[in-house]
Amino acid sequence: MKNEEDKINELFDKFMDKWDIQELNENHDDVFLEKLNQKKPKQKPWFFIGIAAIVLLSFGMFLFFDKDIKTNNLQFASSETRETDSVFNAIINQQLIQIKENCTPENKIIIGDALHQMKIFDADYEIIKKELEVNGESKQIIFAMISHLQTQINFLEQVLEKLENNKNLKNLENEKTI
Repeated sequence: MKNEEDKINELFDKFMDKWDIQELNENHDDVFLEKLNQKKPKQKPWFFIGIAAIVLLSFGMFLFFDKDIKTNNLQFASSETRETDSVFNAIINQQLIQIKENCTPENKIIIGDALHQMKIFDADYEIIKKELEVNGESKQIIFAMISHLQTQINFLEQVLEKLENNKNLKNLENEKTI
């Protein structure tokens, strides 16, 4: 026990001249109270609320207003063709929303590539619709339209599966295996 006291005393002796022993000014309390009682200019919360509202509106418009949503412009086609088109497009739009909801920095490239591929699909689909308008509803054109829409759905399902696999792999990286 005495040995420990000697070590502590040596430590205090070693740092004797290095201690911070500065004392505060006599009017320190007054200076502190003066600063405390100074009126701070009120920050205008409306400015920050306005900025937050703009950010939320912008984010909401980005999320919910999709300019790529296909409009039903098959007025020249039969009601069955329009109904088929709207059902397939509803499925495609729902899958696109699911893909955009999975947007993370890790998935950004996959989603960007998928959206680019969807634009290519859309351009091809416009060609099919023009053929449908010009040549009427032949079996080949209707088959091409349905096949094309099924291809889009299959592609989006593969993208969603890839995003889910990436999500699962990310969760497994932190797991210990036996």
